Amino acid sequence: MTDVRLKNSSQTDMKNYEIDISRSDEHASSFTREAIADFLFHHLDEYGDSKDAILNCIGYAYGDKPGQSGFILIAHSQGDILGVAIVNNTNMKGYIPEHILVYIAVHGEARGAGIGKALMERTIEETHGDIALHVEPDNPAYHLYEKYGFNNKYLEMRLTR
Repeated sequence: MTDVRLKNSSQTDMKNYEIDISRSDEHASSFTREAIADFLFHHLDEYGDSKDAILNCIGYAYGDKPGQSGFILIAHSQGDILGVAIVNNTNMKGYIPEHILVYIAVHGEARGAGIGKALMERTIEETHGDIALHVEPDNPAYHLYEKYGFNNKYLEMRLTR
């Protein structure tokens, strides 16, 4: 299991961080797909997915297959990832939201420092058109999403096979 503590916690300044945007491996910051997936796997807590699912989402954002696109935002300081947001573009304007905020997470030691808010604001800035997301009612981030104007328009139903 990967250590989920900040590597450079004595040097990491939670108020002094950068947010990089990455649209492909070529434009990726110094963080690999694997590092981003590890971060999300550990910091999404009980609201997360398998590492393979996260890697598939990263591949979609990076356009691994035709018709796939999106971007990844990475908040970082002193070589530590502090937060990540992944947006996949649906390319379905008019009948499905154009973007899905698939993952957003902040490092457990960095929560409460405004990083989640900064990632959400940057996500909204970088997208044009509607954004959808899925959130469990007991997720503490639910209220953050409401503050930014997200509302529950539909009840989602799934047939899982």
